[in-house]
Amino acid sequence: MVEYPRDGLYLFGPCDSQKRPTVTRYGVIGTREGVERFRRFSAKMRGYIPVPVPGPRSRKIEPQHVPFPGFQEAFNSEWPEKPTAIIQDIQLQEIEDTIRIQNRHEAIHGCVDLFVSRLKKEENRLEAPPSFWFVIIPEIVYELGRPQSRVPRMDAVAGTVTISKKKAEELKVSPSLFPEEHEGADVYEYATHFRRQLKARLLKHKIVTQILRETTLAPEDFTKANGMPLRRLEDPATVAWKLGTGAYYKGGGRPWQLAHVRPGVCYVGLVYKRSDLSADVRHACCAAQMFLSNGEGVVFRGAPGSWFNPETRQFHLDEAAAKGLIELVIAEYRLQHDSQPKELFIHASSNFGDEEWAGFEKGAGTGTKVLGIQISDAYEDLKLYRMGNYPVIRGTALPLGDRSAYLWTSGFVPRLDTYMGPETPNPIMVRVQRGECALRGVLSDVMGLTKINFNSCLFNDRMPVTIRFANEVGDVLISAPMDGEPRLPFKFYI
Repeated sequence: MVEYPRDGLYLFGPCDSQKRPTVTRYGVIGTREGVERFRRFSAKMRGYIPVPVPGPRSRKIEPQHVPFPGFQEAFNSEWPEKPTAIIQDIQLQEIEDTIRIQNRHEAIHGCVDLFVSRLKKEENRLEAPPSFWFVIIPEIVYELGRPQSRVPRMDAVAGTVTISKKKAEELKVSPSLFPEEHEGADVYEYATHFRRQLKARLLKHKIVTQILRETTLAPEDFTKANGMPLRRLEDPATVAWKLGTGAYYKGGGRPWQLAHVRPGVCYVGLVYKRSDLSADVRHACCAAQMFLSNGEGVVFRGAPGSWFNPETRQFHLDEAAAKGLIELVIAEYRLQHDSQPKELFIHASSNFGDEEWAGFEKGAGTGTKVLGIQISDAYEDLKLYRMGNYPVIRGTALPLGDRSAYLWTSGFVPRLDTYMGPETPNPIMVRVQRGECALRGVLSDVMGLTKINFNSCLFNDRMPVTIRFANEVGDVLISAPMDGEPRLPFKFYI
């Protein structure tokens, strides 16, 4: 048992040694230049990558830096010399012409389609498709593929969609009898965020992806006019640790799990999101992220409805929707454990209403104890200091009674001999809002849940995984039209 995931992987390998993927099967899609940059990066993943040499002002290697021993050595799984599949027929000019279309909905939808159409075709063609795909994007997709991005007028490209967003919204409420009036309206049902839309559109095809910028793979290829790097990246060993851990997880492995976790415990993070296209401000999508003690996660999308209250600015389900959502969680838990959980902790950033809580308890039944935990940023201007050069130790708690406490999930870490932050750390607020349980146990759970981000290889996150990825999962769920209620592992969303 070790504190730092990189220590454990370096010394002992992954925790799932009996069921690990012996080969990490990945595919690559991108431009010819992007795929070539990935090949060079991939070759480095097979070997040892040292930690940065200390600079003239430092006499020692910083403790948070751990050499990357090579993918095989770290994860006990082969990193193939060649990908399982390669798609490299996307032209850079094709991407640029599409992403620069003046109508941003049309531009992002079209750019995502360049990748989705090829991935769907290749997955259908292959008898044994990759476990996941690296999606290599040129820097222009990162720059112009986000909601706030704007194309300079002189670089803008005319598109084919003539219907406005306002008209499309009107047609959603009052459809026209003339089909031609609806032409192009569907692009407004998709988010103007490349990454979220790509993830959302691939959910129904069950394709897992890891998006990588070309500048991450080959930073030396991209410089400013003065010769300085276009981007400031972390050192190569740290990049390899993060991408290697995400690849192993998305390839079917489980890098590590929490120690000393109580059996029969299940954690659920509630996710709420509103779509801009809805005419009803109260309309929202709700989902639940279920996490088990071993770190495995599944996302359940519940029925959309009028869950948002514009007066209180909070989200609450009605009793029937709450009951149905928890029944989905309990059913999935039974599939994996042949029994229902003894304790089900529901984490949310807002409080729990009486009606929805009654639904949660009915959905769990008599065999499961349900507890509601509110976890949020501590907005009060509270700082805690200790003697010495470093801030408060990570894990410090300041109880405010038997049911709530300030908790410092960020702070000085003895193993790293430092605090990995720019300023005095702020606590989070943890409240036992529904049910009866020991506050100390809840705080211990929250601390543990800050350490199971399998999409990276950090010492910890500030928020527990149940809250940390809530916005990300919710943004994916509303980034494209959804058919049915997908029940997919967490790796499809991150």
